[in-house]
Amino acid sequence: MSLHACLVAVLATVLSYAAPSPAPLDPQIGAMVAQVRADNLRATDTKLVGFFTRNDFSETSSSSTHGVFGARDWIHAQFEAIAKTSGGRMSVALDNFVQPKNDRTPRAVAESSIIATLRGDEPGLIYVMSSHYDDCNGDCTNGTREAPGADDNGSGTSAVLEAARIMAPHHFRGTIIFAVFDGEELGLWGSKHFADELKAKGVPIAADLNNDIIGNSTGGNGVHEPDVIRVFSQALPAGADLAHVNLIGSENDSPSRELARFIGETVPQYMPDFTVRQIWRADRFLRGGDQQSFQDEGYPATRFVEANENFTHQHQDVRVDNGIQFGDLLQFIDFDYMAKATQANIAALAALALGPQAPPGAQLVLKRLGYDSTLRWKPAIGAASYEIVWRSTTATDWQYPQNVGNVTEATVPVSKDDYVLGVRAIDAQGHRSVASYPTPVREKP
Repeated sequence: MSLHACLVAVLATVLSYAAPSPAPLDPQIGAMVAQVRADNLRATDTKLVGFFTRNDFSETSSSSTHGVFGARDWIHAQFEAIAKTSGGRMSVALDNFVQPKNDRTPRAVAESSIIATLRGDEPGLIYVMSSHYDDCNGDCTNGTREAPGADDNGSGTSAVLEAARIMAPHHFRGTIIFAVFDGEELGLWGSKHFADELKAKGVPIAADLNNDIIGNSTGGNGVHEPDVIRVFSQALPAGADLAHVNLIGSENDSPSRELARFIGETVPQYMPDFTVRQIWRADRFLRGGDQQSFQDEGYPATRFVEANENFTHQHQDVRVDNGIQFGDLLQFIDFDYMAKATQANIAALAALALGPQAPPGAQLVLKRLGYDSTLRWKPAIGAASYEIVWRSTTATDWQYPQNVGNVTEATVPVSKDDYVLGVRAIDAQGHRSVASYPTPVREKP
């Protein structure tokens, strides 16, 4: 056979594979998604706004009804009540520390995040849903002025509590951490402290779904999108070798980007009229969020954000200027939209925690030049079989799958020069893992 004929045959084989079919719908996940209530979210956000301010520097003036630590104690109590529905599998703790004075702050400040852990049935798989509960007005170091924080980030905190309420009675393969961080507004302090501790202890965090500003469906630009949420994902993981990334073309396959693809595939299965809009950068332009603390430690993480923000409501003193109402007030929250954002989180988080581990140690093996590709990986927790997936280098999502059975090495007739390849695990119920992008290795023939 001529070289041209061989190439044509390989291309025909690649294109003969069907596009990936959705994973089977899990009725347990569907039931959890359906339990989200906008009225619950409204009640939680209203309570949070009622503390007048959740500014970090209100910690010394906090009471049971006022300030950041009043809010902390109330959130902690909600998690404790939720834990009673878990059959002893949920524990609640505070992550306390003192943040030293820096060039942005007038003094050292006490920080206190709330961490609720729902223990899974199998060790080694841990997933996080996070938010922050501190807020900010026009002066992020002023703990005395009003700072409602209804959207930033009462919305994310309300979503985490609602997800915990719904998910706590259920059993999952993986452990789920529901984290509500302090100290985000002035430097991601709470999430950094927590992620640093996890890394130091060698805790294997498989994903963080961070929620920050998810409660408003109409932007300051007038655009109304009640059925769209943005998901931001980092391009290059911490410590990436830029020359190596350029050589193999892995700029769109960080662990966080693979997590974002999983979210984008999973959510429409349970919410067919809701769109996940992938934004391929770590966060909004020159801005940040708590997901970056996890990414900095090498953990996959994404951020959920409303489709269109309104900047007259963010980090503003409550006031009326030229007939325009400024401030992060409850009147601007669309609780039906917040409910959809919460449902999207639950769909993705439950699919992760019920499903198998992403195949560890994935490698793309190169022994000689050729027209096929060999992938190798280690056994994944919960896997019954594995699927090699691939896409063209300009495609955003996985285009073609091949189930290769319950093995740890397989070859597919796909050119590694022209396609990006990955491997994911499938459990006995059909749940799929996040795809693992393989590290290239050279071996002697």
